[in-house]
Amino acid sequence: MEEAKNVVKEASGATSKSQFEQGHQVPIQHQKTPGLQASMRGQQPETAQIPTEEGGYQTYKAAGKLLGKRAVITGGDSGIGRAVAVLFAMEGASSLITYLPAEEKDAQTTKEMVQKYGGHCYLLPTDVRKRENCKIIIDMATEKLGGIDILVNNAATQRTVSDISDLDEEQWVETFNTNIHPYYFLAKYALPYLNSGSTIINCASVNPYIGRGDLLDYTSTKGAIVAFTRALSNQQVSKGIRVNCVCPGPVWTPLIPSTMSREGQDQFSSCPMGRPGQLSEIATCFVFLASQDSSFMSGQCLHPNGGTIVNG
Repeated sequence: MEEAKNVVKEASGATSKSQFEQGHQVPIQHQKTPGLQASMRGQQPETAQIPTEEGGYQTYKAAGKLLGKRAVITGGDSGIGRAVAVLFAMEGASSLITYLPAEEKDAQTTKEMVQKYGGHCYLLPTDVRKRENCKIIIDMATEKLGGIDILVNNAATQRTVSDISDLDEEQWVETFNTNIHPYYFLAKYALPYLNSGSTIINCASVNPYIGRGDLLDYTSTKGAIVAFTRALSNQQVSKGIRVNCVCPGPVWTPLIPSTMSREGQDQFSSCPMGRPGQLSEIATCFVFLASQDSSFMSGQCLHPNGGTIVNG
């Protein structure tokens, strides 16, 4: 495993070149869905850099917390999924990532980044909305990785619609088919291979806690993920299998330019910290939940949301 160089970047003051400084604004742009990280203009989202106390950044410092672990990560080509795969590799894990065929370019970049840090990364372009594909994912993971220790349910979609009267019924069904149903199928098919100490980590959102109106279908699925996490945890915790959830706030991912309006992107930094989160900041939560550092936590939701106060 390649050791990460301790690269430290000082804060840049009024120029706001660091994406970790208060007041940082994302460059407004638009893409077709599903969106590619390779096509994002301006500063790229940070994958392996975390903030310093002064608003600068430094390379994530790994400590071997996931040595020999094997992870399945859906939506691992870009965004949060990519950062999770990379930080997992820095901590000693290998992974199989899934993504849509249109995201192949991003997936290849993720694989290169994982390999840079000594991890193995297997690529599987597939549509997780189909239950038979969820079975194939688990079968391939056990074949290529030799087993599964960590399941990261992350793949999701969203599309802003201001009022329920304008929310297409097909979009409602499609959002549920993408955002919550695969979580059930993948957990069901993976559990026979999981052992005591294994973990399932689901990606939800801050939105069900604040009730974001222009993402009614997305917000509803993310609330379902929270409930699914807590119920599945109660089922599996006696077996030593921990099930937890990460509920990010505004995070700069390809989903933003491919699904949000100009107005939505313009307001993207509206959280107490005054800036969007970066991928690496969310991925550190997944490392914590995947490792023995969280050995006494199950059924819990971590909230890396920029300081928004939530209940639950």
